[in-house]
Amino acid sequence: MARTATGESVLSRAVRILEAFTPGERVLSVSQIARRAGLHLATASRLIAELESHGLLDRDPDRRVRVGGRMWELALRASPTPGLRDASMPFMTDAHAVLGQHLQLGVLDGDEVLFVERLSAHGAVINDTPIAGRLPLHASSSGLVLLAFGSRELQERILAQRLRRYTAATITEADALRAALADVRRQGYACLPGHVHEGALGVAVPIQRDDRSAAARPTAVAALAAIVPVGTEARTVVGVLRTAARGISRTLGDAPPDPSR
Repeated sequence: MARTATGESVLSRAVRILEAFTPGERVLSVSQIARRAGLHLATASRLIAELESHGLLDRDPDRRVRVGGRMWELALRASPTPGLRDASMPFMTDAHAVLGQHLQLGVLDGDEVLFVERLSAHGAVINDTPIAGRLPLHASSSGLVLLAFGSRELQERILAQRLRRYTAATITEADALRAALADVRRQGYACLPGHVHEGALGVAVPIQRDDRSAAARPTAVAALAAIVPVGTEARTVVGVLRTAARGISRTLGDAPPDPSR
């Protein structure tokens, strides 16, 4: 692969350009991209033009840059979760009709929860996490479920980190997080009032494959969460989510093995 005088590959620079975009900033100028990617303006402009020629980037009429449709197409092909999303949508739709608030489907990606699907409603409580958005595992109900039912190595790694605070309620101490994880494993759900937004209550349950050969220690392939106003009766929300999660788990258990894995 071609490399620059500094030894960095062209691909590495292209990746930095793509990473300049965020869920909240989907259209950027060339100079913004160059600054965020740490590239000379001319270098950034040349690489952007090449990525554009492959459909990975696109231009607005004002020449600002956005991620191209080809990137979305490739991402859908490469996604590890198409079967999960397909299995989840009918049950998420039913749960959303009952709750009338945000529903999110999250999966573990590194040390974060990645939200791969979301259903929203007009007038629902504040929730800034879009599809393809991320949150640290300790802060959100989905993340806490994935962490509680994740590997011990993952748990110890997160417990050793400096935990970001979003509100006064956010768990930021290792001992408090360890206790919260034990509670989630014991009760089978996470309930976090005001941990990301003061007025929002996150409730999440694990989605597990309905597989009798699974290891004795429970694991979660995903988390299903509802974001509702603080003060909502959590027990009702948990019941709706558990019903949906069981349906998703059964569907995943009936699905044929993925030959690509």
